[in-house]
Amino acid sequence: MYSFLGLKTLNSYYQKKFHLALSKILRSGIFILGKELENFEKEFAYYSETKYSVGVGNGLDAIFLTLKAWNIGNNDEVIVPSNTYIATWLAVTHAGAKPIAVEPNIHTYNIDPYKIEKAITKNTKAIIAVHLYGQPADMSPILKIAKKYKLKVLEDAAQAHGALYRGKKVGSLADAAAFSFYPTKNLGALGDGGAITTNDFKLYNNLKILRNYGSKIKNRHTVAGFNSRLDEIQAAFLRIKLLKLDEENNYKKKLVKIYNKLLKDSKIILPSVLEWVEPAWHLFVIRIKNRDKLIKKLNNLKIETLIHYPKTPNKQIVYKKLKDSCLISENLSRGIISLPLGRHLKEKDIKKICLSILN
Repeated sequence: MYSFLGLKTLNSYYQKKFHLALSKILRSGIFILGKELENFEKEFAYYSETKYSVGVGNGLDAIFLTLKAWNIGNNDEVIVPSNTYIATWLAVTHAGAKPIAVEPNIHTYNIDPYKIEKAITKNTKAIIAVHLYGQPADMSPILKIAKKYKLKVLEDAAQAHGALYRGKKVGSLADAAAFSFYPTKNLGALGDGGAITTNDFKLYNNLKILRNYGSKIKNRHTVAGFNSRLDEIQAAFLRIKLLKLDEENNYKKKLVKIYNKLLKDSKIILPSVLEWVEPAWHLFVIRIKNRDKLIKKLNNLKIETLIHYPKTPNKQIVYKKLKDSCLISENLSRGIISLPLGRHLKEKDIKKICLSILN
């Protein structure tokens, strides 16, 4: 059986260190907003090449709280990719704003910068650029447009921990970046978790207040805040895994090279990577006609695949009233397949998966 993602294998590598970290926290008796979180925030900011990092409850909250800190809400519009996980859109909705869908570049699957300007109106306040599947969006033209129209730019980096754009770390490219530490991510916790990175001290300070009931000093609440904090246990686990993140990303890169080499002359459409980016390869997504036939074939051979994502946000019931037409994303969703990728697989396993696809 070639499972899609071997979390058990990956996390077993850290098991002893996890136990030691948990014992330390139990002895301290501090489980929320303690030293583990404080240290992780410093270490993750340093890793992301930013001044500040704020740990929050999950990736959706990381986007939502940033929008709230920017006072984005009712009657405002936020440009989002049509091709993304629904959390990106939901965060905008929860902030009270309207998500405005922009179609992707058909080759990279990321938001097409050259379609953004047409979507801007007098109500537009921000652009969310998702680094989908671990490949950074093309940020330079996006930032240029944002500067022209005085818009905020938020990176949705939930799938791209450690990726590089023009030699700079994802998370340091815009006004702020939102990360998820959901267990399947490249930097995954053993539960939910998220963070925001930024170089803006005012935003950093506001986020720390918003995540903690609107309070900077205990029992003094200056704004209507929320309860969204990365807890001490998850922060401690993430500190351990952060030390090995580049190693894990590099291992995935080796496996992706094999996929690309063995599948390049087939009818399969492989991911197209911009020459100035280095993906973190959260997922390896291919496209093919008669997708269901291939999925069935691989399933019979005990090769697990997934689809990211089978239904675009505009086709979900929650957004039916928007009546957005996102034909490029919708067509993509009918042909994409995510192949197994991760520490649980060896190079020989990838070769066998490729042979199974080609034969």
